[in-house]
Amino acid sequence: MSDLTSAERSRLRGAAHHLKPVVQIGKDGLSPGVVAEVDRSLEAHQLIKVRLAGDREEREEQARTLAEASESELVGTIGAVAILYRPLEEAPEEERSSRSSC
Repeated sequence: MSDLTSAERSRLRGAAHHLKPVVQIGKDGLSPGVVAEVDRSLEAHQLIKVRLAGDREEREEQARTLAEASESELVGTIGAVAILYRPLEEAPEEERSSRSSC
């Protein structure tokens, strides 16, 4: 994933301001289910917030691990909340054609 510029990060933080966390890490930590839910949420929304658990070091590690596992960018963290961004992948030409004809 390419690195975001500081202007892009700032714009994304602003866009995420009104969002509520869509995924919360519980007592079990980063389970495969949590990673899968983050992946699904990014597919649907591009920009999400995730509520992290644990102390500061644990939260930083969780945020980095989630970004890596979901192939997204860690835009930033605010307390116990991480902001993740992954641009939507464009559908192949064949899929776009079949969708528009429905």
